[in-house]
Amino acid sequence: MNAPSRPAASAAPPLWEQYRAQLEAFSKAKVNYDLARVDEYTAEAGWRLDDYGTELPAEPPGPPLPDGSWAAAKQVLLNYSFPPPDLITGIFVPDQPLAERVMLLRAQFLGFTFWFGVRIGGVVDETRTTPDGPEQVWGYNYRTLEGHFEKGEITFTVHKQERTGRVLFRVKAYSQPDRIRNPFYRIGFKLFGRTLQRKFARESLRRLKQLVVEQLRNGKAAVLAD
Repeated sequence: MNAPSRPAASAAPPLWEQYRAQLEAFSKAKVNYDLARVDEYTAEAGWRLDDYGTELPAEPPGPPLPDGSWAAAKQVLLNYSFPPPDLITGIFVPDQPLAERVMLLRAQFLGFTFWFGVRIGGVVDETRTTPDGPEQVWGYNYRTLEGHFEKGEITFTVHKQERTGRVLFRVKAYSQPDRIRNPFYRIGFKLFGRTLQRKFARESLRRLKQLVVEQLRNGKAAVLAD
């Protein structure tokens, strides 16, 4: 006699559905710093100012190609797939408009897992006039919400210089530690927080470039050789 067949195991729900309650809670949370005082957030006032960048595969001069480096980087940014997964994972509702996106960030360090909320504060999609000619820029920023160990804003943008064909990815931020109630976490963040910030930026630059190169290779997009 044949053994009764077992029902097929149901697929696990998408990650964002598993954390729907946390996402909904953060959708009601407030930014944990004063947006009206952004002009005062300087190094002299004790804020950390960061500006990182890396070159991506170049394109021919002119507007961004639909299958080129700039478009590939834009997709990686949109998916938030560039942060190092062993450090930061972003969880969000995939069909939510980018300008309205709230993200649950899962941060991992020394065997601990921390959960933070951030909200998109603005989307950039414009052509800028620069000394090197017109530059097409796309990206967005997100801002820290109540409960985050830090307060501030980080901006991710991809740039295409139309005159030269250069494509760049840039990360800019201003930040400051927020109040951390748990003394153990407070000491740990004081010791390692800045190191982790820099690691996040460096690894994000490296990983985005790697993902863009892989996407171009798989899509056989037209790029210029280095």
